Amino acid sequence: MRWSDYEVSANVSLLFTEVPYEHRFRAAADAGFTTVESWWPFAEPHPGDDRLDELAGLVDDAGVRLTGLNFFAGDMPAGERGVACRPERAGELDANAEALLRVARATGCRGFNLLFGQLDAGVDGTVQRAAAVGAYRRAADAVADVDGTVLVEPLAVGLNGSYPLTTHHDALRLAAEVGSERLALLLDTFHLASNGVDVAAVPDEAAGRVGHVQLADAPGRGEPGSGAVGWEAFAGALRGAGYAGTVAAEYKPTCDTTSSLAWGAPDGRVPS
Repeated sequence: MRWSDYEVSANVSLLFTEVPYEHRFRAAADAGFTTVESWWPFAEPHPGDDRLDELAGLVDDAGVRLTGLNFFAGDMPAGERGVACRPERAGELDANAEALLRVARATGCRGFNLLFGQLDAGVDGTVQRAAAVGAYRRAADAVADVDGTVLVEPLAVGLNGSYPLTTHHDALRLAAEVGSERLALLLDTFHLASNGVDVAAVPDEAAGRVGHVQLADAPGRGEPGSGAVGWEAFAGALRGAGYAGTVAAEYKPTCDTTSSLAWGAPDGRVPS
């Protein structure tokens, strides 16, 4: 799939939900994608080597490349958005890093989204911040083994509980505090636009620290063109800032997934 000047990867956690998860890699390939990404698909940090190898096999069998995989983020269906800031859960992330690297070595995946987590009002904020900084540092050290990048993602206010990273500035400040060049901003247009950020200004303001881009419109989190994001301006800003990575279709289709892909047709048109 093409969008503007970029290769588009399919996020199979949100796209092709018409079929079971294990069939979505093939569905993405059949729709024209050559690259895919995924949230952590297991309920536990380390589901066992056999299940990890099965995941890598799904990618290989579909003939696509896995370019992005989330770290374990807790119980997402129940509302959790990461565990990095929870000191009592550091062991879960350490076990998950081992599992994540097994998939990375098998698939060539090099981008890994680590969600900060929601702050616990009953715990000192400085303790939670320190726990998160330590978690991101350990993650950066772990993915160095595969020359990977740890992505830091701001999330939409009002939809993700007490998640403290809401703008690109928040994410970049955290990256600076961690002090590793392996950390980079995950620029998700839906989350940032929902928080009132001018997404077309972010590539320049991030000063070369954009590690990955995810596309979804706002409001609604539908496919590009279904909301109010200025896509032409955003595409121009990405090009102008020299971003050369993939971008991901990480949205909730407003119709069936295949029909929702017209915005990324081979002519590369940019929705207005």
